[in-house]
Amino acid sequence: MHGTALSGWLLVALCAASGAYCLLRLRTAEGPERTAAGSEAVMGFGMAAMAVPAAALTPPEWSWPLYAAVFGLAAAHGLLAAVRHGGHHLHHLVGSLAMLYMAVTMAATPAAGTGGHAGHGTDAVGGGIAVLTGVLLAYFGVYVLRSGARLVPVPAGGPGVVTAAGELTRVCRLSMALAMLAMLLTL
Repeated sequence: MHGTALSGWLLVALCAASGAYCLLRLRTAEGPERTAAGSEAVMGFGMAAMAVPAAALTPPEWSWPLYAAVFGLAAAHGLLAAVRHGGHHLHHLVGSLAMLYMAVTMAATPAAGTGGHAGHGTDAVGGGIAVLTGVLLAYFGVYVLRSGARLVPVPAGGPGVVTAAGELTRVCRLSMALAMLAMLLTL
């Protein structure tokens, strides 16, 4: 993705930490929560890999098609999970499709990952399709605001009790959604 090296490395650290936490959740979770933890771990580590600044490591030509294949499979898995379980798996599907979109865009962009600015003077944003990028930005923006609002403490006797692990899971999901916003903005 395009952007400064510092912001890229911060994004790598954030996404890798989220992926690592999701791997830890994977060890203890069961059923649909286990599937969600696995999907989020793949997403976190995939986002970390895609966010490595091009100034530090120029990705080989085969990396973008590889990312597209991985996130295409993740999208297919997300679709099956969404059909079976619904709920948060729909978000995983949208996230996987967004990552697939970014990988395909970067693969099709001349000088992908080299800091070039392809797409100027077209209806594209960076190298992507402006309308699709806008829809994804709106989706993740709303998701971030909604998730952030859920983390705000409620007065005693408020709706439900959330455990510390549940709050950390929400923070993990929020941080990955923020990272997705940053990646889409720099596409």
